[in-house]
Amino acid sequence: MFICLENEREMNDLDIARKATLKPIQEIAGKLGIESAAIEPYGHHKAKLPLDLQTNEKEGKLILVSAISPTPAGEGKTTVSIGLTEGMNRLGKGTTVVLREPSVGPVFGIKGGATGGGYSQVLPMEDINLHFTGDFAAIEKAHNLLAALIDNNLQSRTRSLNIDARTVAWKRVMDMNDRALRNIVVGLGGTTSGIPRESGFDITAASEIMAILCLASDLQDLKKRIGNIFVGYTFDRKPVYARDLHAEGAMTALLKDAIKPNLVQTLEGNPAIIHGGPFANIAQGTNTIIATRMALSRSEYVVTEAGFGFDLGGEKFLDIKCRAAGMAPSAVVLVATIRALKYHGGQSLKALNEPNVEALQAGLVNLEKHVANVHQFGLPAVVAINQFTSDSKEEIEALEAFCASLGVKAYVANVWGKGGEGALGLAQGVIDLSEEDGKFKPLYKLEESVKEKIAKVAQNIYGASEVEYSAAARKDLKTIADLGLEQLPVCIAKTQKSLSDNPKLLGRPSGFTLHVRSIEIAAGAGFLIPITGEMMRMPGLPATPASEQIDVDADGNIQGLF
Repeated sequence: MFICLENEREMNDLDIARKATLKPIQEIAGKLGIESAAIEPYGHHKAKLPLDLQTNEKEGKLILVSAISPTPAGEGKTTVSIGLTEGMNRLGKGTTVVLREPSVGPVFGIKGGATGGGYSQVLPMEDINLHFTGDFAAIEKAHNLLAALIDNNLQSRTRSLNIDARTVAWKRVMDMNDRALRNIVVGLGGTTSGIPRESGFDITAASEIMAILCLASDLQDLKKRIGNIFVGYTFDRKPVYARDLHAEGAMTALLKDAIKPNLVQTLEGNPAIIHGGPFANIAQGTNTIIATRMALSRSEYVVTEAGFGFDLGGEKFLDIKCRAAGMAPSAVVLVATIRALKYHGGQSLKALNEPNVEALQAGLVNLEKHVANVHQFGLPAVVAINQFTSDSKEEIEALEAFCASLGVKAYVANVWGKGGEGALGLAQGVIDLSEEDGKFKPLYKLEESVKEKIAKVAQNIYGASEVEYSAAARKDLKTIADLGLEQLPVCIAKTQKSLSDNPKLLGRPSGFTLHVRSIEIAAGAGFLIPITGEMMRMPGLPATPASEQIDVDADGNIQGLF
């Protein structure tokens, strides 16, 4: 992204980030009422926050930022979340933004960085987008330790648990896009090299360890959840868990620092807590409960986001995270761009910079459905129009009028170009909205059957008419019942590109059948994962990876990271 001219040269996100004068991390901690001695600095501008800092009598208001169904045109939840935080602080409201950590795989793949953009960024952006404080590496090691222990037990003659290797679904993970590792065979090379079996790699963000970290309340809860990971069955059909391999202690030891939230700052010097990074199409898509609680205990307002559209990240945030944490947002911000709505209305990607009110109006049904979905949870909503320079006056007016007809207010947010100044109207609107008497209620009750829970999400949130189960999924339902796990919430894995499970159905599809291929068990995380469509847990690199544009000069300055 390019934003303005300086000395006849276009400035990109990295240029803007480097122009900023960062405040010492101790000063940022002070804004949260945290003494310098209480933080664990990682250099001058990053710090770990000890777990005991989440306990405080203060309780701020939580603002959830979600969006319409994603498109290649971009929506900008992170950029809006950061800009909204800047705007609320400009209005005198002590506000902290709480975000997920970026995965290195997409940074080097097609997406690029995930620290906002323009004048709405979190810093230091190079560190956050790359290794940061090592949380992903720790999660990767903990996950792969369990994989090694499983294969070691399969090989053992003296301490064997008699695990049936055919029932083991635990793969290995790495934080890189590498399609060649999706399906592999391990254990080749003879009797001293293990038991040959099919396996593979997922990307680290898809690890159940990532999901567990984001739902754990403290170290003991983390260890208990890790022990509850379902590994497979013995040959005589007895379930095997990670605790049976005595894995939870060592795995937790690897995560003792990763469980601590990371404190950084926004471009305008406000607190930002970044922690955890599960994807929302295959997991819960939101940061850790610990990070959110810590921010709520030390801020008037906390702005946080959930991945992809409200049908994925938003629903899971409310039905899984809020239920587990005992928290609820005061308001929901739905981010939309005119470009994305025109794409939902049938305009080609190459023509999105051209004004087209007709295509916009055709695509508004997608926004309409997401607004209705927010209201199903008893929560008030506001629409943030993430402004692009190509947006015409007529298009903006048409979008504002449509939102008014739905009974929700829409605010133009030029946060990319102006930072907090461009979000003042949105910030005041969110403050006003959070004063309304919303009555949050989850979509389903945990005591309902697994099928009932899936049906409620599919029909009420996605717009499906019915749900169809494959033979494998019906077998999984029996396994779940046999293990006594029917009371768990559902975390449906679905394409982010459509409200349906067919990525080609844009806008607001209805009357379709949701196809459940299988249901995975994430007993440690504490949810079930119905798999719909073709879900990719190990992405591949595009024909021209973003990594080709990334370089470092003789002085160690990174180039091409956006």
